[in-house]
Parts: sequence; C-alpha cells; structure tokens
Amino acid sequence: MSGSAPVLPDALRAGYRRFRAGRYAVEHERYRELGEAGQRPSTLVVACSDSRSAPETIFDARPGELFVIRNVAALVPVYAPDAAAHGASAALEFAVLALGVGSIVVMGHGRCGGIAAAHAEGSPLSATDFIGTWVAGIRQLVPEVEAAMPGASPDELRLALERRSIEQSIEHLRTFPWIREREEHGVLAIGGAWFDIALGELHALRADGWGPVAGE
Repeated sequence: MSGSAPVLPDALRAGYRRFRAGRYAVEHERYRELGEAGQRPSTLVVACSDSRSAPETIFDARPGELFVIRNVAALVPVYAPDAAAHGASAALEFAVLALGVGSIVVMGHGRCGGIAAAHAEGSPLSATDFIGTWVAGIRQLVPEVEAAMPGASPDELRLALERRSIEQSIEHLRTFPWIREREEHGVLAIGGAWFDIALGELHALRADGWGPVAGE
C-alpha cells in the first residue's frame, strides 16, 4: 500500500469517543443482539447524501430500525435488469427481498444541491459527468414544473421540483416488479417525505398533496 497510512480526522475520533461513552453505553445490549441475530429493519429510506439530512437523526431511529440508501438527490432509477452495476437497485433488492422491509420512504429535502444542479441553466455538468448523468431525469421534469406554475419565483420552482422529483422516484419504485407486486398485495407501503433543513419541518406526500407532519 503506497502513501501515508489513512488517518481518521480528529473530529471523527472525538465523535467515536462520545458514541462509546454515550449511545453505545446506553444501548450496548441492543448492539450485541443486532451483531448476533442480524438486522431486521422495518423501513427502507431512500435519502439524499447531503450531510444535513440524515434519516437516522430526523426520525430519531434506534440502531437497526432503518435501512438507508443515500445518493445525490435521493433518486430511485427505473428498473433495468441488465449486466451493468446498479448500486441503488441492488440496495433496493436487498432491503425488499432479503430483509423484507414493510415500508419504503423516499425523502428529499430543501435546498438540495442535486436538484439545483439539474435546474440551473448553463450548469457546468454535462452528460459525461457522473452527477450530470445521474440527475438527467430531474432535468426532464423542469418543463413540466414550469408549465404548471407560470409566474412562480425561482424558490417556488425549486421547491416544486424537489417534491416532483420525490414523486418521480416513487413512480420508479413501482417499475420494480417485486416492489409493485408487494405493494399490490398490501405487504409493502410506499411513501414520500420532504425535510426543511432550516426549520426542521417534515412534510409528507398524501392523497391530496403535500402536507406537514405534526411535531412538538
């Protein structure tokens, strides 16, 4: 192995010490059980990689409760059973078929950089960039959102695109046959959520549109 030995940043070392003295000290028995019996999370959350929107923190989840897929803009691709590598699809398959989760939640958030990159005119990201290719599906939603909101401000359009992207990812979930089948048989529930980072508010997708989730 060439180069210097990998070093954990001081902030991570300090955080680990806090974890050992705090959460692990309180929940060490649960960690032991999870280590011996394996995981059995009830919910899969597809979330953005953004450092400000960690699902485990937002939902105050205990160890082993959530199976989380994080990527740029919390996107779900369409079902594509080919020979290429599909990281998000592989994680979906494992959560649904191997772990048997009972619900899937796609959670986006405000001020998402991935959404902004897709919406921005003259974005430096091209089809040959990893991010540019990844958010291409969001770019296709921009004309739809703009046509539905004539005269809307840039902030209003961005919010609408963030939420429409979540709805599109839910549509993509249903292209996976083993997800669609389980939802139709009532053994798998699918939902959408959007998190306001600045206010700490969560909104959920309901039958009549988006609405806030009650909090204290």
